[in-house]
Amino acid sequence: MTHTDSPSVPDAPAIGQLRLVVAGSVDDGKSTLVGRLLHDTKSILADQYDATLAASQRRGAGDFDLALLTDGLRAEREQGITIDVAYRYFSTPRRSFVLADTPGHVQYTRNTVTGASTADAAVVLIDVRNGVSVQTRRHAALLALLRVPTVVFAVNKMDAVDWSQERFERVAADVRGVAAKVGLRGVDIVPVSALTGENIVEGGPSWYAGKALLPLLEELPSGGTGEFEPFRLPVQLVIRPRTEAHPDYRGLAGRIASGSVQIGDEITAQPSGQTSKITGIDGPTGPQQRAVAGESVTLLLADELDIARGEVLVREGENEQWGSGIGVLRQIDGVLTWLSEKDSVTRQRVLVKAGTRTVRGMLGPVSATWDADELTWSDRGDRLCLNDIGQVSVQLAEPVALDAYAELRGTGAFLVIDPDTGATIAAGLAGASDRLTA
Repeated sequence: MTHTDSPSVPDAPAIGQLRLVVAGSVDDGKSTLVGRLLHDTKSILADQYDATLAASQRRGAGDFDLALLTDGLRAEREQGITIDVAYRYFSTPRRSFVLADTPGHVQYTRNTVTGASTADAAVVLIDVRNGVSVQTRRHAALLALLRVPTVVFAVNKMDAVDWSQERFERVAADVRGVAAKVGLRGVDIVPVSALTGENIVEGGPSWYAGKALLPLLEELPSGGTGEFEPFRLPVQLVIRPRTEAHPDYRGLAGRIASGSVQIGDEITAQPSGQTSKITGIDGPTGPQQRAVAGESVTLLLADELDIARGEVLVREGENEQWGSGIGVLRQIDGVLTWLSEKDSVTRQRVLVKAGTRTVRGMLGPVSATWDADELTWSDRGDRLCLNDIGQVSVQLAEPVALDAYAELRGTGAFLVIDPDTGATIAAGLAGASDRLTA
């Protein structure tokens, strides 16, 4: 049971689910905004409301502390900051949302990468009193690199400046300048007060002609399923039951990263280059004629090919129809977001995980590092530090199949792993540096 009934809004056609990430600097009000969205859409369970109210009173808050709805870790509540990525779910009569509340502190920027990597849209909060900060620039750069389709900048705490239009316009002009320099196009800028709820669901200032934040989010395009992109299926498992009922069954199982496939399609496995034809598709409920992005299926082939985990299935001839197509690479030239507290070292031995394939690799020199102050690439030395964004080449012991990230997000990203500890030390994007060029 929820705290109260759903709000009444005019009837409108339902829209698909939106995966949303919320980012911003420390104390810009991210957790309060998320709490406000949960509260105003009546998405709080009664026991959760009571527990949060009690926690608010223990902390001496005069009223219900919305931020405590998402700051679930004890350390977060004690310090008053977000540390981990908090996923929340809420809905309106028009659409459902999966929301990631990410940390604002520079130490936890790596968690912002996690939350934004699968997002359809982002909300970046800015304290109107402080304006655009270095962390705002860093988040804008990350969102541009990660190709988040839509970015909304919410200029928060407008109540603290008496909803000054002049102050809002100054901040908005700075935001547009940053967005242009990092390559974000068509951004929305909305004045809000997460604390009071003004211009969140409705009721903005008279001088603001745009939509309130939630109605704007309701109308944003979702990422969709990627059904109309090129077909990509990273093979996760080769299924060979060898039972009496299925003595000759051999299927290639995995989740379709993009595109669609149907019985009769000619496919190629990369990087091996072997080709065959789809003779069957088994889904969770049984055989089917066609499958699309997001579905987990098992494909049956006409030929007995030596295809194993780590190969990527693509539709035959599709490389010539879509951008540069998937590449078979022994060297990845791309952009790394460094996630480790230990600095990178040239010629450092690593593992590279591309899709379902993991191979040994070696880091090349850092050719350029993104300067969040100057909003440009610069030569700042031969190593990356925690949260740095840099252009790096990675030599591989074996080939991997990767798309350019700018063309396909699902098969254009990779992870760099410490072979000794198994910890992920960097998130990589194949190509992608042009995303930070105005």
